[in-house]
Amino acid sequence: MSGRAKRTPPILGCHLSAGMGYVAMAEAALGIGAGTFQYFSRNPRGRGVRPMDSEDAKGLVRLAAERGMGPILAHAPYIYNLCSADPHVRDYTKGYIREDLARLELMQGSLYVLHPGSHVGQGADAAIGMIASALDEVLSEGFTTKVLLETMSGKGTEVGGRFGELRAIMDAMTWGGKVGLCLDTCHAYDAGYDMVGMMGAVLSELDDAVGLGRLSAVHVNDSKNGLGCRKDRHERIGEGTMGAAFFGALIAEPAFSGLPMVLETPNDMGGYAREISLLKGMADVGD
Repeated sequence: MSGRAKRTPPILGCHLSAGMGYVAMAEAALGIGAGTFQYFSRNPRGRGVRPMDSEDAKGLVRLAAERGMGPILAHAPYIYNLCSADPHVRDYTKGYIREDLARLELMQGSLYVLHPGSHVGQGADAAIGMIASALDEVLSEGFTTKVLLETMSGKGTEVGGRFGELRAIMDAMTWGGKVGLCLDTCHAYDAGYDMVGMMGAVLSELDDAVGLGRLSAVHVNDSKNGLGCRKDRHERIGEGTMGAAFFGALIAEPAFSGLPMVLETPNDMGGYAREISLLKGMADVGD
């Protein structure tokens, strides 16, 4: 099922503020024992973006290579919506994705995480076509960074709460080979996939629907709410409804071997350091 014959250690990291700068983020991540990190490509709830510092970006590439850091994740802002009913929103989303991917050309090997969008009443089928068409338009321009569609909780009219919707987007694309998957543990659980009680069955369903070979990153989050709540409320590891034991099983699961696994829990740097240490300890137990 996993397609991975040998388990390798997880590449653990956390979400950091891009205001620190690229090299500073990498140094902060390394300082708490992380092997990767994630940051927002621009203001997560707005459209503003810092001027690009190409020397800082090159410094990140050098430092990551020197220290053996895993793939670094840039997360698109929440306001992006490729399937909005408003054509202006769709157009500016495409434009900002182009800008984000152009920046990431300076940081080869990065991954770009994108929420698929919300259909706002148009229906999932129409939304899937819009998302596929928009991504094709952008990716046809030759960008090399892999775009990862994130699994969603299914709240409101979100697209991506079901694995099949993500596969449908990829299948509708000409450039679908440039698109992968980011699995969010909280989102999947909140969407109704029982990661805690039936992780093997969930991974089999994911493999059948999308293919585990497309899985390129994992967001590691506990949930404040119960299975199938469709709420999307992250909690610290072991303090939510998913429980600490689940994360031990997650870290040990061969399907996630060698993938970047990034914390998005409600934490400061000290909290992230503790969680990374906790997860590393779970990984050692599983070896």
